[in-house]
Amino acid sequence: MWKCPKCGRTFRNDNQHHFCGKGKGPETIDEYIDEQGEDIRPQLELVRNAIREVLPEATEKIAWQMPTYREKKNIIHFAAFKNHIGLYPGEAAVAHFSNILDEYGFKYAKGSIQIPYTAEVPVDLIKQIAVWAKANIE
Repeated sequence: MWKCPKCGRTFRNDNQHHFCGKGKGPETIDEYIDEQGEDIRPQLELVRNAIREVLPEATEKIAWQMPTYREKKNIIHFAAFKNHIGLYPGEAAVAHFSNILDEYGFKYAKGSIQIPYTAEVPVDLIKQIAVWAKANIE
């Protein structure tokens, strides 16, 4: 059992991803990022800033406990996990970029992409994916 040093909750897995605050979780993306480990916050900020740069009109919100960008519909989400950042642009976007994701060696499935913390955050690729996801919202 692992006990979170911030909130005192216990979990079966070491460094279990969770929100330490009270209630249902973070209400803003700032809160979400602030609750993550100090070592991964800069990577999350890179992802956030890449998306914000190419989707300046998108609304930032928390949906499904993840930072989300939307314009009438959800466009893209991201989330911190134990060993990676999850990027969620939708199934069609993942299929469209699968060859490039293979080149990076990233794991992906249906609508999700795993960017390991050990990898450099592919800022330009994230921008391309976000733009494509917005243009192809169903």
